[in-house]
Amino acid sequence: MPLTADVAAQQVQERLRSLHRLIYDIEAERNRNEQCIDSILRAEKAADSPSASEDSSGSSQQQMQLKTLYKAGLSAAEQEERVLRAALSRIYEIRAIKNERRIQARHAGNKETIGCGALMKMLLSSAQYLPLHVSGVGQRAPPLCGAVPAEAGHVARAGDAVAARVRSADNEDNWILAEVVSWLPAQGKYEVDDIDEEQKNRHVLSKRRVVPLPLMRADPRTDEYALFPKGAVVMALYPQTTCFYRAVVNRLPSSAADPYEVLFEDSSYADGYSPAERVAQRYVIAIKEGKGRAP
Repeated sequence: MPLTADVAAQQVQERLRSLHRLIYDIEAERNRNEQCIDSILRAEKAADSPSASEDSSGSSQQQMQLKTLYKAGLSAAEQEERVLRAALSRIYEIRAIKNERRIQARHAGNKETIGCGALMKMLLSSAQYLPLHVSGVGQRAPPLCGAVPAEAGHVARAGDAVAARVRSADNEDNWILAEVVSWLPAQGKYEVDDIDEEQKNRHVLSKRRVVPLPLMRADPRTDEYALFPKGAVVMALYPQTTCFYRAVVNRLPSSAADPYEVLFEDSSYADGYSPAERVAQRYVIAIKEGKGRAP
């Protein structure tokens, strides 16, 4: 059932109210954590003092106290994490509602034309605010997080960003940034729109010609394995364009906010590669066969 403007607005307001309450909860949990840390630091300082080391019975009591404080600190940190993740969930839900309304407007013929400069800013913003996954202890990053591929049988949803291999007027294949319009199950094909609205092209493509872009960023501190390794051959979005080209990973992101540094294949340079370019995680994907050399 289509999401009406009134229903969408109501759902957004409900989540904003929940987010408002969670922000206060986050502040309360953070204060609690700071108090736990202060208590631990004071207890550790007291345990390390010369007088404590001379008194074996006192030292034992202090060790027990430290153990209790460590447990309290761990519990406080876990609770803060739960509240933070709940707040992030509200933010992602709001984004999903607004995206659904945007897709409905596009299907109704109300697609807004975006200039080239505005489009480049939008793509950069989309990469910066892509949801960040931080794995818990013993967890692994899910499919479509960073370099982790999609599960077999995955079908991208309407509105998802993809790399699409399309045939140009001169009968050459090129990888472009596109947005899924719909999945056609009877044909096993996607209907996608070129993200560059000046082209105004819609394509119907087989599944093998469409690669879903990451739905989440990977945090190098907790999920480095979910990033492409140095030297990996990838497809990357060439800066200030909406096309993907073959490249080699030269440097990994050092933080969740950092992009990759890649070297695009370019025969106009003596070593066959362009100078290093910075490309966000969202726009670096596994290599596919076909044309893909940088302009």
